[in-house]
Parts: sequence; structure tokens; C-alpha cells
Amino acid sequence: MALGKERAPSSSSSVVCDGTRDRRRPSQKGITMKTVYFLAGVSLTILLAACATIRGSGDVDQGRQALLEGHYQRALRLFQDGEQIDPTYVYGTELRGGVSSYLGRTQYLTGNYTQARQTLEKALSQHKSDNVARLYLGLTLYRLGDQKAGLANIQRGMQGIYNWLQYINTNFRFDFGKDWDESGTIRGGIKSDLAMISSGKINGPQLVADGERLGIGIEQEEEYFRDEHARR
Repeated sequence: MALGKERAPSSSSSVVCDGTRDRRRPSQKGITMKTVYFLAGVSLTILLAACATIRGSGDVDQGRQALLEGHYQRALRLFQDGEQIDPTYVYGTELRGGVSSYLGRTQYLTGNYTQARQTLEKALSQHKSDNVARLYLGLTLYRLGDQKAGLANIQRGMQGIYNWLQYINTNFRFDFGKDWDESGTIRGGIKSDLAMISSGKINGPQLVADGERLGIGIEQEEEYFRDEHARR
């Protein structure tokens, strides 16, 4: 009796020499769709991050305006929102300040000294050269009763701001440097306070008031600088 022809094993059920079955190669269509989904996910992540940065920068910008206008509670809410959206956001090009720096300053100005200390220390851990945050940390510590650490940070903050103003006025005097503390009033006030600290004859209330005036004054100076350049 004739035997029928043996059927060749299909590619889907072929057996290799070790007794296991071949695995099907993924189709080109499957690979393509996975790539599309991956790239779409990456694009969405980038888009969401960009939107968060824009919104965070808007909160910080509005917060600065509220701060300069003396609306500290509104500024506080805006800076809190900005930090939640993008805690790494840095405002400005010349006098750079992170969102944590602005939040800490506003916490100080609203009397929340314990929280201000934590926030300003965080800001300085992110940007050690933030002399305005250093000044406010000194003021905060002084009000919390740690006068030694407070004076040290006030002195460092004031000296850093003074050195920065001197630097841009000297090295960029024919460009944007001439628009910063043009009359020398800010630097004059800093020199007087630094002399007071060096003498050891500290008038605490005056020093704190001068420090607060300097913290707002340097921010107003930046606003003036931006307005001047926007008109040119």
C-alpha cells in the first residue's frame, strides 16, 4: 500500500536540533508601531515639560511683580505654585535667582522665619552664588535669635552684592553695567553697613532694616534695568 507524501513542517512549528521550537521573528509592522508609540511618548514628555517651564516662569514673573508692589501674600502663593511646577527654574540673566530663593525671601517678608530658613538653605544648596538669598538667610537667622550666624550671612550677602555691582560697573561700564546702581546709592549703603559690622558696634534694628531695604532695592534695580533695555 502506497504511503502518502510527508508534509513538510511549517515554519511556525519547525523543530531545531535541541528539540525546541523556533520563535517567530517580530513583524516589521510590530517594530514600527512600537517605535511610533515610543517617539510619541517622548514627544509628549518633552511637550509637558516645556509647558510646565512656561507656566512656572509665568508664576515667578508675576510673583516678582507682586513682591515689588508689596503684595507679599499674593507673591507667596505664586512662588509656591512656581516651585511645585518647576523647582529648578531660575529667573534672570544678570542677577540670577532660583524660584526657591524668591519663595524663601517672601516667606521671610511674611514673617514665616522657620520655613524661610529651610527654603533659603535649599536655594543656596542649589546656587551657592545667590548673594540675595544669602542676605535673606542672614536676616532670617538674626530674627530667629542666632545673631552670630545671622551677621556672618548678612555680611557675606552684602559683600557679594557689592562685589557683583562693582564688577559689572567696571567691566561693562560702556554697556549694560552703567544701568546698574548708576548713582552708587546701593553700594554706598552697603559700605556703611559693612563698616558697622566690622566695628563690632552693631545696631541690630538698623542693620535688619537696611538689609531688607537692600533685598528689595536690588530687585527694583533689576526691574529698572529690564525696563531701560526694553525701551531701546
